[in-house]
Amino acid sequence: MGSQIALARRVSPAKGAQLLGLAKILLAEMPHTFRLMKAGLFSQWQATILARETACLSMEDRRVVDDRLCAPGPSGEQPKAVTMGLRQLENAAKKLAITLDQESVVARAANATKDRRVGLRPAPDTMTWLGALLPVKDGVAVFAALDQAANAARAAGDERTRGQVMADTLVDRVTGRETGVKPRIEVKVVMTADTLTNDGDQPATVEGYGPVPAAWARDALADAEVFVRRLFTDPAGQLVAMESRSRKAPDGLAEFIATRDGGICRTVGCDAPIRNIDHIQRHADGGQTNAQNLQGLCERCNQAKEAVGWQARPGPDGSITTITPTGHTYVSPPPETWQPDPPPLSPAELRLRNVLLDYTAA
Repeated sequence: MGSQIALARRVSPAKGAQLLGLAKILLAEMPHTFRLMKAGLFSQWQATILARETACLSMEDRRVVDDRLCAPGPSGEQPKAVTMGLRQLENAAKKLAITLDQESVVARAANATKDRRVGLRPAPDTMTWLGALLPVKDGVAVFAALDQAANAARAAGDERTRGQVMADTLVDRVTGRETGVKPRIEVKVVMTADTLTNDGDQPATVEGYGPVPAAWARDALADAEVFVRRLFTDPAGQLVAMESRSRKAPDGLAEFIATRDGGICRTVGCDAPIRNIDHIQRHADGGQTNAQNLQGLCERCNQAKEAVGWQARPGPDGSITTITPTGHTYVSPPPETWQPDPPPLSPAELRLRNVLLDYTAA
């Protein structure tokens, strides 16, 4: 159901599941918060903050928080939460949660360390945001180490800004550039042969980021160890057809699909990275293991489409049509690297072209 909500709202499946969970909580456990939303006095994000900060509490304790922050006063005055900023609302909910059930809050914090991770998302002008979700002691320690390096560099007369020194230090220490011992790291850049060798201006694509200017891509490759692999086109400029008789896509075909789809899940609205190479038409239903019948999906979308009532079929142009159990239809457009055969010219178009060529030659 969460995946169907995601398609209808044009958001990721993870966000769809969150929306479904929030709706259930508001209806069953937080009636005052729901009332403020219906009255236009509370945003969806404010409601999400309250639901998130009370997630470890019992239903009774959660209703206490809802009552104290979002219920109207004895004389009908506006509740406290309406006048709070987002940070104030978050802190108020945390304090109440700790007061009501400190043991559950501590247990939740201990369990949260399992969610530590690193993420990367695009930023304008060929930049990226690199972020990490860490336990507070580790996050503060990392920032303090970078801050200390910035202080030392600035004291030594380094002309870079504090932010620049901290960013450079992070890259140096993680990649080994500072010590000269560099780990082998693969950054996949997809570009045409003309862009690579003949100063063509067709944009390149960095997997995990997106389109970049051709000149930028050539400069980035200038001081890198480059391995060139032609993945997509034959001499006529058409997509390479790759197929296998096995149920699981071979490594080369799987890499082809992941690169063709830009490293992003093909489900409409989902921006999660590809984790599985999946058959569009199920293998059990006769779907072949080839480029035309394979797609890159995140784990959640791959599992969702196996539920009863989900259907999918590939289109001749590289698109994918998905039909949900509710009967709604969603079309994932073909990836930008898809190059279908041009339609053949009709006899009239051929005659017109020949006339134009003769006129131009004359």
